[in-house]
Amino acid sequence: MRLYTHAHCLQHDPGPDQPESPARLRAVLQALDQDRFAALDRIEAPRATREQLLRVHTPQHVDRILGTVPPSGTVRLDEDTLMSPGSAEAALRAAGAMVAAVDAVLDRGGKAFCAVRPPGHHATPDRAMGFCLFNNVAVGAAHAIAAHGLKRVAIADFDVHHGNGTQDIFASESRVLFVSSHQMPLYPDTGREDERGVGNIVNAPLSPGDGSYAFRELWDGALLPRLHAFKPQLVLVSAGFDAHRNDPLADLRLGSEDYAWITGRLRDLADAHANGRLVSTLEGGYNLLALATSVAAHVTELLEA
Repeated sequence: MRLYTHAHCLQHDPGPDQPESPARLRAVLQALDQDRFAALDRIEAPRATREQLLRVHTPQHVDRILGTVPPSGTVRLDEDTLMSPGSAEAALRAAGAMVAAVDAVLDRGGKAFCAVRPPGHHATPDRAMGFCLFNNVAVGAAHAIAAHGLKRVAIADFDVHHGNGTQDIFASESRVLFVSSHQMPLYPDTGREDERGVGNIVNAPLSPGDGSYAFRELWDGALLPRLHAFKPQLVLVSAGFDAHRNDPLADLRLGSEDYAWITGRLRDLADAHANGRLVSTLEGGYNLLALATSVAAHVTELLEA
């Protein structure tokens, strides 16, 4: 199994009061530095190219992100999303990790995890929002279609916040199936069940206070059957760990064991339909200990044969 990351992803620094901080990635990498993860093939993430970004973002958006490099401090793009001197490079590496991982698993098989930041699933074709600059998972899915000719790419998103950007990008793209569980009401106030795209969007909201049983019942009863019926050639995962019971930004009360469970289900999906080909990328998760233990549980399941 491959692990993609880059030191530049630590250089995106939105400031001391932001929950999406470099400490998140440090916690993840420290968790994956244990002996039980020695078998991971650790690879430096390349930069995404302009061509790869333009498959999902407008030229104006790409130019804005790459052109916003403050000499010091931060520049605010919206209420939640800031850029520092290292942010553009970090965003290129985060998106590039997905492209490289998709290439690797499609060419040589296997699974991959992208330990990168900034996260991506809120970034729309023309807007940075919700801590996200480029939509990393969308860049990877579009690359699988454009460069490898895939006809069925599944994106499973279990972040506690709805992946509105991913939905917006692929709402009329039938080659991509996007399924999401998320808390409602909660930022960004999207993800209703009646948001269906061209039949390729499946939203399954959960209520505040719902826990492990409701989460697992929702995936087993609604989302996983749709994924299996789609028979994806590649499984991509927006792996957000902010539905954890200790996360400060939401209230779904999951534990690391629930992330192990859903990861095992998605691994089985990839093994059944996609020759085991699965790429996961880090999204949210803002309690450092909960994030570290949840990522460790996630990667442990991905390492299972």
